Amino acid sequence: MFSSPALRLDYSLSFSLFARNRKQRLRVSRGSLSSNQKWRHSMFVGAKPVLKDGTLSFSGQDVLTGVPANIVLTPLTDSSAYVGATSTQTSSRHVFKIGVIEDVRLLCLFRFKIWWMIPRVGTSGSDIPIETQMLLLEARQGEASEASTSYIVFLPLLDGKFRSSLQGNTFNELEICVESGDPSIVTSQSLKAVFVNYGDHPFNLMKESMKILVKQSGTFALRETKQIPGMLDWFGWCTWDAFYHEVNPQGIIDGLTSLSEGGTPAKFLIIDDGWQDTTNEFQKEGEQYIEGSEFGGRLVSIEENSKFRKTADGARDGAPSSLKDFVSDIKKTFGLKYVYVWHALMGYWGGLLPGAAKTMKYNPKLRYPVQSPGNLASTRDVSMDSMEKYGVGAIDPAKISHFYQDLHKYLASQNVDGVKVDVQNILETIATGQGGRVSLTRQFQEALENSIVANFKDNSIICCMGQSMDSIYHAKRSAITRASDDYYPKNPATQTLHIAAVSFNSIFLGEVVLPDWDMFYSRHDAAEFHAAARAVGGCGVYVSDKPGHHDFKILRRLVLPDGSILRAKYPGRPARDCLFRDPVMDGKRYGI
Repeated sequence: MFSSPALRLDYSLSFSLFARNRKQRLRVSRGSLSSNQKWRHSMFVGAKPVLKDGTLSFSGQDVLTGVPANIVLTPLTDSSAYVGATSTQTSSRHVFKIGVIEDVRLLCLFRFKIWWMIPRVGTSGSDIPIETQMLLLEARQGEASEASTSYIVFLPLLDGKFRSSLQGNTFNELEICVESGDPSIVTSQSLKAVFVNYGDHPFNLMKESMKILVKQSGTFALRETKQIPGMLDWFGWCTWDAFYHEVNPQGIIDGLTSLSEGGTPAKFLIIDDGWQDTTNEFQKEGEQYIEGSEFGGRLVSIEENSKFRKTADGARDGAPSSLKDFVSDIKKTFGLKYVYVWHALMGYWGGLLPGAAKTMKYNPKLRYPVQSPGNLASTRDVSMDSMEKYGVGAIDPAKISHFYQDLHKYLASQNVDGVKVDVQNILETIATGQGGRVSLTRQFQEALENSIVANFKDNSIICCMGQSMDSIYHAKRSAITRASDDYYPKNPATQTLHIAAVSFNSIFLGEVVLPDWDMFYSRHDAAEFHAAARAVGGCGVYVSDKPGHHDFKILRRLVLPDGSILRAKYPGRPARDCLFRDPVMDGKRYGI
């Protein structure tokens, strides 16, 4: 145990969280301010970036050595610059070496799956994974102390129709991967591939960097300028882990009843996957289950399925007359303030069913996703594998505004208050012939956010499976984004990783959106750990307990009797002295 420098910072409070499954402690900094405290701004005197004789330096400190002649540095502010590269050839994908990194503590946020980021720490270029979307370096002078420590952040960007990421190689060289996602969209250069900035405080550096990029790009907005949905201040329940695809009206009523009777009434409900009108030619009822076949399902209409409405033949007994009647009834009975429903960016996992009577007007076409080499080098994902196998009924980009407006207008007419929109990174895999990944994402994101504004109040959207810069740097209005891979209640090995991933990802994501920490079980071996994390995370608090399976001793410490929660003002993130440590795998404990 040791005294944390983070506790001595004049702007932050830190909290110690105990990870039961690995006996780890991870401190999370809230960054809240009292009336007599002020932000300590970074000082940039003499920090102007310089590229000379193959060396990139800040304030006289070498950051990259062996920089090739085709690398271009474009100074931006007194402490920042764009790093770009040129080639003698045109291509839709370039990998440029930009210099050697050695003997420095570093933190990477990288996509280990196509949908999700996790952190990795290291000391050289070879430790930087493919698909790194944020790189933070520590530069120390003399004795190790806060006063003598500076930081350099590398943020790969969107440059025209191209998206960049970082990676290292076995020679400790840092590389930029620049790609369009469409073989027909080519270039021989990217002069604004990466933004690099220097400062003496990591969190202030990140905040100031994102402010600069907002002004430079105009494609996204900062979290602090966005309308935050009101559901965040109320305790919630999500149906996913309680029912998975078998969600049904009676099960929802049972869950809401048991939470209310226990003194922690849910005031926010997410009806997750399982409410929509879909079909699946790859998994027939009564046949043996095929792993991944659920991702081949396609949307038949924008309306609810027969579990949530009576059909003409009355085949399903006990079904409500309509989704509207059901939502209205549970709002009245349980005092629910917000009801959201889930849908995928393309409607459903497998998109829309081509040729279906109620989806033809959106002109869906079957496309087979193609991942970039960077994604293929990372962890495989069963949902992505399945969509590559079964294809996606992709909505015509010219019709996407029409689709979202129709869907959300219908949901609003059913007394639904908002949506959780999943599978967002699918766009980068189907961008060929559709303008490339950056342009396609921009078109879909604008259509989605415009529809939310037109049809719902309160900026009512949770984004999910969209941890790519294509999506992040197009989030003008979206204020909440899932910040980790799923909560897996049956996998004890992922509990600490889940919390570490969210807190570290929040260093970057927390400047653009309010990170969502996902649901959890209140009756679980790691329940106290997850509850403590959400108590200080500045996030929404919602569980996915099965009806009647609750630990009210834990829930009552999070939820007030009226169903409200006390939410931290700022996103949770690691304390400063934990930034370059691995709280999941290093076998150490961090605390006061």
